[in-house]
Amino acid sequence: MADELTPETPEEEQPKKTHKQRKNGLYPGVSDELAENMRTGWADTELHGLEPIAQAAHTAARRAALSERFPGERLVVPAGRLKTRSNDTEYPFRASTEYAYLTGDQTENGVLVLEPTGPAGHTATIYLLPRSDRENGEFWLSGQGELWVGRRHSLTEAEQLLGIPAKDVRELAEALTEAEGPVRNVRGHDSVIESALTDKVTKERDEELRVYLSEARAVKDEFEIGELQKAVDSTVRGFEDVVKVLDKAEATSERYIEGTFFLRARVEGNDVGYGSICAAGSHACTLHWVRNDGDVRSGDLLLLDAGVETHSLYTADVTRTLPISGTYTDIQRKIYDAVYESQEAGIAAVKPGAKFRDFHDASQHVLAEKLVEWGLLEGPVERVLELGLQRRWTLHGTGHMLGMDVHDCAAARTEAYVEGTLEPGMCLTVEPGLYFQADDLTVPEEYRGIGVRIEDDILVTEDGNRNLSAGLPRTSTDVEAWMARLKG
Repeated sequence: MADELTPETPEEEQPKKTHKQRKNGLYPGVSDELAENMRTGWADTELHGLEPIAQAAHTAARRAALSERFPGERLVVPAGRLKTRSNDTEYPFRASTEYAYLTGDQTENGVLVLEPTGPAGHTATIYLLPRSDRENGEFWLSGQGELWVGRRHSLTEAEQLLGIPAKDVRELAEALTEAEGPVRNVRGHDSVIESALTDKVTKERDEELRVYLSEARAVKDEFEIGELQKAVDSTVRGFEDVVKVLDKAEATSERYIEGTFFLRARVEGNDVGYGSICAAGSHACTLHWVRNDGDVRSGDLLLLDAGVETHSLYTADVTRTLPISGTYTDIQRKIYDAVYESQEAGIAAVKPGAKFRDFHDASQHVLAEKLVEWGLLEGPVERVLELGLQRRWTLHGTGHMLGMDVHDCAAARTEAYVEGTLEPGMCLTVEPGLYFQADDLTVPEEYRGIGVRIEDDILVTEDGNRNLSAGLPRTSTDVEAWMARLKG
C-alpha cells in the first residue's frame, strides 16, 4: 500500500490553500515547481446528462412522508464518516441505513437536511464532499484525495443522480451552529454534526426521528422488493458455489466456504450483508459462529447462514444445513426433518392480518411436540411452551424483519413490531432451529454436537406470502438430490 506524501487533516477540514500559500511552505516536502505542475494540465472530466438512480422516485416519496410526519422542524440525517481500522487505514465505508434509505447516496460525510418551509413542507438539500480540488492540491496530497481513493461525483453530478439540490458539506457544521428553530438529528453517525447541534437537540426528540425511520422501512415498496429478490437470487448462487467446493473445504477449513461465498457477494453485489456463518460440526450449535476456522469433515453437517448485499444495500439472509458427505445420517435426518416441519408451520402462519408473533408460536409448537415425542421433555406440550422449556434447544426467536439491515426496523416500537400485525410488503425471515450442544448431558450421545437451522426470506403478499428464497431446496430429500447434481 502506497504512503501519502504528507500527513494531512481530513479533506473536509482542510482550509483552502492559494498558490501564494503553497509558496510560503504550507505543503512540506513539495517543491514550488511540483506544486505548480500538479495544478495544471488536466482535462475536464465533468459528466453530463446523467440519468437519476433507479430508486430516485422512491427516495423522494420517502422524504415527502418524513416531511409530513415532522412539520416545521429541521431534520438532519448523516451518512457517517470513515472509521479507522488500524493506524492510517480505514474500514470499508457503509452509509447509515437512514441516510441511504432517504437519498440513495452512499458516500462518506454526506448529510441530508430537510429545511422547513413553514408550518408544513420542507426543502431537501444533500450536503456532500465535492470533487477533490486541483487548485489547492488536495486531489493528490490528501489521503482521501481523488488520486488516492478515486473520483467522487461533483455536486452537479450528484444533483442529477439523486434528484436533490447539493451543497458543499464543509459549510454545513457552521450553518447548523447558527440555525434557529426545532431540530432533530439521527445520532451515532457523525460527531462533527452532533457537536454543531449540541444545544439544539434533545435525546428524546432525536430518538423519535430514529424510531420513525425504522418503522417506515417495515413495508417495502416495489423497488425494495426487487432488490431483496436480487439479493436472494445471488445468495442462492453463492450456496451453489459452496456445495461445488466442499471437497476443497474439507482439505482446508470453514474459511474456504466463507471465501467462496464472499466471492459471489463481491462479484454480484456490494458485500455480504453480515458476517457469514460457516459452521461445520458442533460449531453449528453456536448461533453466530463467524470465526470460521474449524475443520470441515465428511459425516458432519454444515450450517451455512449467509446473505449477499446488493449495491443498493438490501440484504438476503438465508440458512441451509447441509450434509458435507451429501447424505444425512439417520439422526441428522430426524432432527433436520423436525426443523423443516417447524419451518413449514411458521411459513404457513405468515399472512396479512396475522400477528407478528404467530409464525414464531407455530414453529415453536412443532419443536416442542418433537422434543416431547423424543422423550427429551416431559409433556404436555402446552406445559412445555408455557414454561419455555423447549428453549434449551431452540434458543432464539424464529425470525425478524429484513431489508437494508439484516435485522431491519430494529428501532421500531414493540407495539409496531413484535406485537404488531403483518401487512403486505413486509419481508421477514422464518428460521427455526434445534441445537444440541456437544457437552449437553441431558440428551442421548447421538444428538450431541448436532445443530440444524433452516431459514428463508418471506414476503407478505395480499393473499398470503411468497418465499423469495424458494430457489434453494428445503426438504432433506431435495437437499441431497440438489447436492448430488451440483457435485456430480
